Amino acid sequence: MPIFNAFDSKSRTSDIMGGVTAAIVSLPLALAFGVASGAGAQAGIYGALLVGLFAALFGGTRTLISEPTGPMTVVTTAVIASFTATHPDKGLAMAFTVVMLAGLVQIILGALKFGRYITLMPYSVISGFMSGIGVLLIILQLPNLVGVAGISGGAVGVIEALPTLISNIKWQELALALSALALMQIVPKLIKMRLPPQLLALVFCTLASVLLLDIEDVRRIGEINIGLPSLVIPTFTYGELTHMLVSAVMLGALGCIDSLITAVIADRLTRVEHDSNKELIGQGLGNIASGLCGGLPGAGSTMGTVVNIQAGASSAFAGVVRVLTLLIVFSLAAGIVEYIPMAVLAAIAFKVGLNILDWAFVKRAHQLSHSAAMTMYVVMVLTVFVDLIVAVGVGMFIANLITIDRLSQLQERNINAINDSGEASDMRPNEKRLLDAINEKSNTLLLSLSGPMIFGVAKTLQRESIAVKSAETLVLDLCRVPYMDSTTGLAIENVLLDAKDCGCNVYLVVPRKYKWEANFVDHHSDLPIFHSRADALSNLAASLGIEVDELNAKAASSKSGSGSAGKTTSGSASV
Repeated sequence: MPIFNAFDSKSRTSDIMGGVTAAIVSLPLALAFGVASGAGAQAGIYGALLVGLFAALFGGTRTLISEPTGPMTVVTTAVIASFTATHPDKGLAMAFTVVMLAGLVQIILGALKFGRYITLMPYSVISGFMSGIGVLLIILQLPNLVGVAGISGGAVGVIEALPTLISNIKWQELALALSALALMQIVPKLIKMRLPPQLLALVFCTLASVLLLDIEDVRRIGEINIGLPSLVIPTFTYGELTHMLVSAVMLGALGCIDSLITAVIADRLTRVEHDSNKELIGQGLGNIASGLCGGLPGAGSTMGTVVNIQAGASSAFAGVVRVLTLLIVFSLAAGIVEYIPMAVLAAIAFKVGLNILDWAFVKRAHQLSHSAAMTMYVVMVLTVFVDLIVAVGVGMFIANLITIDRLSQLQERNINAINDSGEASDMRPNEKRLLDAINEKSNTLLLSLSGPMIFGVAKTLQRESIAVKSAETLVLDLCRVPYMDSTTGLAIENVLLDAKDCGCNVYLVVPRKYKWEANFVDHHSDLPIFHSRADALSNLAASLGIEVDELNAKAASSKSGSGSAGKTTSGSASV
């Protein structure tokens, strides 16, 4: 596997256009997310540069644009607030250490080839999680929207401070924020295709604030130094190490999900399949570099990636061009950036929060499935008011519990206890004849299982063991079971033990081609084992003194006779 992504020289012009266009989209978002996180605009800039560069060079998706995103910013905001509150002197360094650890988590997941498992999450959980993050981002922007600083405590703290926010509104800043929101909303689609509405709002509202308002009356970004970053030495305390590791795992996992979902979108647009594991390694390197330089963590950005592809980009060179473009712009325009109002950046982040909300699924979830809607709302509420890890954990538990229950109900239909051949529609004629003949001499139960057997069907197997106790012979047919988990295996063991305790003769029918078969056969080598239902029934019939060949001959003769009679009747009718 090559270390660096290949640059396609044939599409160099298109890659340059894609990179420049993506940089224009990234510029206002990097500033907005940096301010929203509490680490400052400079942290957003370093995150956009470093995560974007390393992910482009080492990632597994040619056209993916990586930068600080709304979900990653929300988690980082909570991490920064938590550690700066408990350790004012070194809390920020500890938060950036968490960013580095998150990058390390992503590299480990990529190295262990966990990429394809990351997105195996029910959509109801993903939707609730993303919508909850959108609501969080919206709530956290309210203080800056109305010009009030110093509100802490996350979403709950902002909600509790609503009376304070309302009574201390700075109307000039609220007017700027509302103007920016209105401008982003009413920009015609034709212009949106060429210039991102966020950039237009940033430029026009900043100009309006400088020309029409007193500079001192509006809170602004202030002076930022876009030079070589000061390295952040990894900092931690043993008392907070567990908290840091948990936050790192949460941030790293979120970055994996965010990036790989965007990579899938890029695949659909470009018809080129990405390398999930390599992408995780690239994202991890980018986040380690960003945390080391005091930058925000990032992930694959859907907006930037789509714009990049639509501009014609087809290789990772576009991502490098985007980074160089941002570096030039921020270096030359640092003196202008300091005049950008905080309220305008809050409005941009607020709009991103609105876009993150999964409106389509929220509107129709209750029509698709009440359980899916319930799962989504539970995850959303827990994300906003409790904790992101708790939200995902509870959501996965509920979704998996519902799925297992439904699969178990379906699988119960595939467990058939057959005493009479007329009860089984899947039996061949010769098998029905054999079973009928056998039951004339011995009370025989055919227990037939089909499909994957998961632990949810163990209770059904326990119920069938009651029927086993009243039989003289048990034929257990497992030929159509491609998968059997340990719980189901133990339940089958109990059925066999009950049969043996009752003096019941047991015949096993197992497949040849599935992985679980070898251990199962070795464990029950004392029982007669067959690889087809017909062989087991034939052997059982022979042990009871039934002439199998004579039985088949009679059936063939009967069939031949009925066929001849049918022809004669048909002929007479013709006459």
